[in-house]
Amino acid sequence: MGCSVVFGADAETLPPLQAGRSPQNFEQMWAGFDPRAEPLEVETLKEWEEDGVVLRIVRFRIGVFKGKKATLAAIYGFPKSVVGTNKRLPGLVQIHGGGQYADYKACLLNAKQGYATVSIAWAGRISAPDYRVSPAEVKLFWDGKTDDPAYKLTTDWGAVDGYHAPGRNPGNQFPSTKPAAWTLDTVESPRNSGWFLCALAARRALTFLEQQPEVDPDRLGVYGHSMGGKLTVMTSVDPRVKAAAPSCGGISDRDNDSPLFRSTIGDDVSLKKISCPIVFLSPANDFHGRIGDLPAAVNEISSREWRVTCSPHHNHQDTDEFEVATLLWFDRHLKNAFDFPKTPETDLKLETSDGVPLITVQPDSSKKIVAVDIFYTQQGKAGETRFDREITMHRFWHHATPTESEGRWTARLPVHSIDKPLWVYANVRYQLDSPVTGAGYYYGTYTAETFNLSSLLQMVTSDELKSAKVRATLKPSLMIESFENDWEKEWFTYRPSEWARTTHKINDDLWKAPEQAQLAMKIRAADANQLVVLIDGYAAEVNVIGGEQWQEVVLSPQDFQNLEGESLPGWQNIKQLKLSPAERLRPKRGSKKKARIVGKNWRGTNPEFRDLRWQLPDAFKKDAQSSILDFK
Repeated sequence: MGCSVVFGADAETLPPLQAGRSPQNFEQMWAGFDPRAEPLEVETLKEWEEDGVVLRIVRFRIGVFKGKKATLAAIYGFPKSVVGTNKRLPGLVQIHGGGQYADYKACLLNAKQGYATVSIAWAGRISAPDYRVSPAEVKLFWDGKTDDPAYKLTTDWGAVDGYHAPGRNPGNQFPSTKPAAWTLDTVESPRNSGWFLCALAARRALTFLEQQPEVDPDRLGVYGHSMGGKLTVMTSVDPRVKAAAPSCGGISDRDNDSPLFRSTIGDDVSLKKISCPIVFLSPANDFHGRIGDLPAAVNEISSREWRVTCSPHHNHQDTDEFEVATLLWFDRHLKNAFDFPKTPETDLKLETSDGVPLITVQPDSSKKIVAVDIFYTQQGKAGETRFDREITMHRFWHHATPTESEGRWTARLPVHSIDKPLWVYANVRYQLDSPVTGAGYYYGTYTAETFNLSSLLQMVTSDELKSAKVRATLKPSLMIESFENDWEKEWFTYRPSEWARTTHKINDDLWKAPEQAQLAMKIRAADANQLVVLIDGYAAEVNVIGGEQWQEVVLSPQDFQNLEGESLPGWQNIKQLKLSPAERLRPKRGSKKKARIVGKNWRGTNPEFRDLRWQLPDAFKKDAQSSILDFK
């Protein structure tokens, strides 16, 4: 595997297969690749300054594959104040997700925090002032239409195809290890996978960073979201990485149909090679980085310096107190400028006098604690895979309010069944000494005044609950939400400054709708408005009268309609409910209909709600109550 092949002037980046046999494990897959060996041949396509930050669109050499050179486009940014000085900054590689772009805002806002950042356009897409490369411009580049006014240089994968959403070749399946005209190897090989190609490109981006005069090559970090989270894990095997922060990815890709993929590209393979400090940003309902895989991921890494932050109810998005963990982690490990608290210690007791599990949390008190919250669910499934997407996204997390005594927080965890597992974790929210501003998962600017640190998820099987003589004490209820006390802990939003809220409570057995039920609630608002109640893409519009009186709202399935004008078939199998001033109804996959807004901007003060419940006609109340009493 050590020899090189030359197709003209440049040697191939990767060694040829020996006897036509593909790499079978991690070591063989990366054998012969030296990310520093080839010249970078950096070209600057555009340069500008913004708010004291120097920003550049650059391209540099990834390598040579099948005789053709591949080049990676990226955005690079650093504080102008270091120009002409001997100061060296920590450097970050930012890796975008599947449908995302390399985005200048990551470089700009990181520079204001004292970092040099390269945001790599592995899929060719770039978002920067006067240099936007959307999929349309990527296609112009592929087609060589240099005369088109919109044409821009971008990533060129040459003879291979590391593009995604879309790939250059319509038949390219990004994770596939199968051979094709656009792959490196002519047999099934992990080097044919887009994952491998893009991780290789990210390791070349580390080389780019360490060669920049503004960067300290001994202080490099990597982070990314979604597909960028997996690529962060694959890149962090490089010994030059001193800190990593994958979000919504990098922990769950373990069930590919190909045994060769699983033994080389699977997340667990790379996790076992990571020795640098790593923080996992893993929302509790994320479909791509499933929280049920997080304990295994933490156990697999070689590093003992790790943290996790898990927002309850969120799927593939987060809010500022969770997103800020990335910058704080780099501040700690690349700048020694932040003391990261230790992971909260938890003690889960199943055997109790009343049969109700009890959890005690002891957080690190080195920083001011704002809140301690306990979240638990019985909707976990052992060995979840990508095919369990609906379970993962819509599981409901109960909130247990703990009581504090001498720095320890204790909460009861009543369950409704001992035939289902129990999953539980704790969140500790800390006060920041001063606000921190950064670019979030999708490059929106956030400013965090607090940050969240989670305990590692504990998973208890049904057999363990039975062995400990746990009792099912929670009973089903027609009352879904009273809107009292900490009710918002069991609802969620990605825009905390707005009043709209969403919950998965209706997906839990405790709040399943009886037959013939209607959905009822009370609302009060100072001004006349429209309320939108959204259930799984079906919207009901409610005219809010306004004034000081509580208004009763009663809805049937027929009151909810999707974009196609179809009514909600019934309450069976509904998963998500949202209260909102306006919503965008989206077309079904394959539909040619255009999205449509229902509702409108809210006027006046925020609404108040009471008693969200299932309401039964008198003729059905007795049967429904009997059904509830029989629930086990």
